[in-house]
Amino acid sequence: MNTLLRTTRTLLVIAFAVPYLGLFNPAHAEDPAEKGLRIAREMERRDEGWETQTANITMILFNKQGESTVRKMRSKALEVMDDGDKSLLIFDSPLDVKDTVFLNVAHKFQDDDQWIYLPALKRVKRIASSSKGGSFMGSEFSYEDMSSPIVEKFNYTYLRDETYQGRPVFVVERIPKDPYSLYSKEIAWVDQEHYIPWQIEYYDRSGGLLKTELFRKYKRHLNRFWRAGEVEMTNHQTGKKTVLVSENFTFKSKNVNETDFTSGALDKIR
Repeated sequence: MNTLLRTTRTLLVIAFAVPYLGLFNPAHAEDPAEKGLRIAREMERRDEGWETQTANITMILFNKQGESTVRKMRSKALEVMDDGDKSLLIFDSPLDVKDTVFLNVAHKFQDDDQWIYLPALKRVKRIASSSKGGSFMGSEFSYEDMSSPIVEKFNYTYLRDETYQGRPVFVVERIPKDPYSLYSKEIAWVDQEHYIPWQIEYYDRSGGLLKTELFRKYKRHLNRFWRAGEVEMTNHQTGKKTVLVSENFTFKSKNVNETDFTSGALDKIR
């Protein structure tokens, strides 16, 4: 996942080559929808050009009593400039999930394609669009959360400026266009200097706060690409949370092959 997360989940192209002439006209005031979309496109623009990415990820699942379970996995991602990105998660431990492989192929203007290889059954299962609100591997991340964020899949509204842990941020609401989305809306706190998210709140279909995602321990790679070393997703309705700890990031690697990002290759990846 882009770890998510690409993790991450996730992260949102101002095309500066197309000037916003109207914004410089005193008669034109940028409305909240325009500003929200502009912020989202700038987040996406600043994260272009990484080509490929790999990382090692530790997934820590906490139940509501605070007891934890640890899983280890590797991630691979492939940047696709004219569509959504492709990502793989390969589980290495514990034994009950070892060799499980998850593939997400994101798209701008159609449903994402998702598959999971289950070694115990020795088969590849496709995740239906109507099932993407389900829990990913028992975590507080859903299958929907495991996809890379695509600007075109949301409607945006800039809400306000605010300070988040001493840093100026934009607070932006985004509404999923997907009728199968688990969420009615998402509220993101976006750093005004680096255009990276610090916090995202997710609201269920009835409008109640469902989950909060926090991004911590950011590091800048190749003097350009910001990645969170830790992402925490808390489910306020179950009392559970999941933490993803990512390390050993690499970019522009020649060892990431496009042929790995197909459903037919999942049972061969180790």
